[in-house]
Parts: sequence; structure tokens; C-alpha cells
Amino acid sequence: MFLWEVGSSWWCVVAGFGRYSLPDLPYGYDDLEPYISGEIMRLHHLKHHAGYVKGANAALEKLEAHLRGEASVDVRAVLRDFSFNYGGHVMHSIFWPNMAPEGRGGGRPGGRTADLIEAQFGGFDKFKELFTRAASSVEGVGWGVLAVDPLAGGLRILQVEKHNLLMTAGMVPVLVVDVWEHAYYLQYKNNRGAYLEAWWHVVNWDDVEKRVEKALNGGGVLV
Repeated sequence: MFLWEVGSSWWCVVAGFGRYSLPDLPYGYDDLEPYISGEIMRLHHLKHHAGYVKGANAALEKLEAHLRGEASVDVRAVLRDFSFNYGGHVMHSIFWPNMAPEGRGGGRPGGRTADLIEAQFGGFDKFKELFTRAASSVEGVGWGVLAVDPLAGGLRILQVEKHNLLMTAGMVPVLVVDVWEHAYYLQYKNNRGAYLEAWWHVVNWDDVEKRVEKALNGGGVLV
């Protein structure tokens, strides 16, 4: 916000909050088949993720109009809309590069990620089983999340319902899986477990490793 004098009056100009944009996918819409269909990927990216971007920007526009004195808004409702849509934008911006086509996706992690999983969970198989159970049992709609805890310096498995409460405070997501029905229903119907089993085949562990390294070295969310 800036103030300056014009004649005998002071004018207030709100600089604005900036805006969000829909990121491109790091692969083609059909490239994750047969595990995730091209039809799902197109709808998911171009309709759902784009909708969260549009919703977050619309909420910011309402707040700016309020600050300029051009409109009176229900602040509670607008901030709820913003948190929901912003959360959806951030989580999807991690979700897309967290996956890669067959040949680059799937398998097991290496590097620091593998070391932490071995030390904390007793091996990859135990970690995979626990993460799958966490994601499959998210109540309603939401996300399964592997995050770095910067306070303890380790990994945590989390459940995130909807988008509003994006993350336990301070934790940095490094691997996320969308378990909203729009992520899998066209292909797997209501079989979330089958979708999750397929999803493991496209997990991009190189991307996860970059996020783990950044988070453990003091960086924040990488989108």
C-alpha cells in the first residue's frame, strides 16, 4: 500500500497481492498410461487444478476491492475460499512433478530419502504399506502426504482432508498423492486402493529426493 498527497488530499493505492498461474505438466497427458489415463489427466489438470488457480485469484481480487473501498466482503468466507483454492493449487503443483512416465517413475527411492525411510520405517516395504494405508483411509476427500519435519529433521506421513488445512504447521510436503475421486474415478471407479497401487508405478523418486534435500537444508515448499 502506498500513500501520496494530491492537492490537499491523501490517496491510498493498494499495490495488490500478485497472482497464481497454472503450471504446465512435465510430461504429456497420455504419458502416465496405463496407470493413470490421459482422459483423467486432462480433466484433472485443465479443469480441477485450473479451477483452484482461478478460485485463489478471485479471492485475492475480492480482498483488493475491499481494501480499495470498492466493495464490502464477508472476510471469513473470502479467506476460506482462498485457503481452499490456494491449498489445491499448491498440492497439485507438487503432485504433477511427483510423478513420471514408466521408465523414470516407479521403483524405489535412493539417496537421502532411502536412508531416512530405512532408518525411520524399517525399510521401503513397511513405509509403502503405511503410506498406502494412510492415503486409502483419508476420510472423505484429500491427500496422502510424506513431509519433512524441519524440527526433528525426519520424515512424517500425514493425512490432509480437503485443501484448507494444507499442512501441519511447518512441515514441508515432498511426496503427495491426490485421493479426491476426480483423480481416479473415471478409471478406477470407487476403488481407491487399486488407484493407489497403480500410482506407485509412476512415483518420481528423483523429484522427491530434490524436495527432501531442499527441505532438510532449510528450504521450503518446492513447486
